[in-house]
Amino acid sequence: MTTWTNDELTRIEHAEELQLAPARSEGTPRTPVPIWVVRDGDDLYVRSFRGSAGAWYRAARASHRGRIRCGGVDKDVTLIKVTDAGVNDRIDAAYRTKYGRYGARYVDPMVASRDTTLKLAPR
Repeated sequence: MTTWTNDELTRIEHAEELQLAPARSEGTPRTPVPIWVVRDGDDLYVRSFRGSAGAWYRAARASHRGRIRCGGVDKDVTLIKVTDAGVNDRIDAAYRTKYGRYGARYVDPMVASRDTTLKLAPR
């Protein structure tokens, strides 16, 4: 399995958001959407602001594949559903820390959408 380099992790961690293009069922990429991204250790995570109703999220869950662009990083990824409560607790905290300046109107839905947490694994 491929891993993120330290440079890639740092670039993505410090970016405000990333562009994610989930793959369609036949493998072609959908239109990229801007998504908040957080880092936990050597892993990167995203969530759907609109919960499971988010179109990009539904496509990502169906294909488990996508392409990201962020901070000069352009990479194919596997999207892995995260159900571990401990990991989700850390992701909640990461969202609050990184994006807290935007206020509860934006951060609270991200924390409430923890059932949409996806780990980005480079391919």
